[in-house]
Amino acid sequence: MDREEIIVIGEITAPELPPGADEASTEAAVAGRITRFREETREQRIALATEAQARYGRTVGWGARIGDTETHFSNVAVPVMTRLRQHERQVLDTLVDSGVARSRSDALSWAVKLVGEHTQDWLTNLRRAMADVDTVRTQGPEL
Repeated sequence: MDREEIIVIGEITAPELPPGADEASTEAAVAGRITRFREETREQRIALATEAQARYGRTVGWGARIGDTETHFSNVAVPVMTRLRQHERQVLDTLVDSGVARSRSDALSWAVKLVGEHTQDWLTNLRRAMADVDTVRTQGPEL
């Protein structure tokens, strides 16, 4: 959950596979199970999302997880305003000029994803610490 969106992830049981199934078969079975879940639950998910959006004032996105495989069916792309200095814009322009990204916006999104992948443990620890601070705040005196 963030300021704009709530993502609901459905935990799905893994498909039963024959003993000795190879990795490609396993991946295909997992993808198929997630696709089936998506199709079979569409109406219920829409109804729940409508209620949650009215109640919480945020968009609701959906996904599913089987083991380590997680797929998001829908989520919102939110515009974010930022100010960058010339050397920072040059990084984005290099990504665009090299064909890695179509635009500065895509380049910035790519860079954020890359940082997230390489600093996931640190971000997890930071979020945990922020949650601890929130807990301590709620236990403090009322102003």
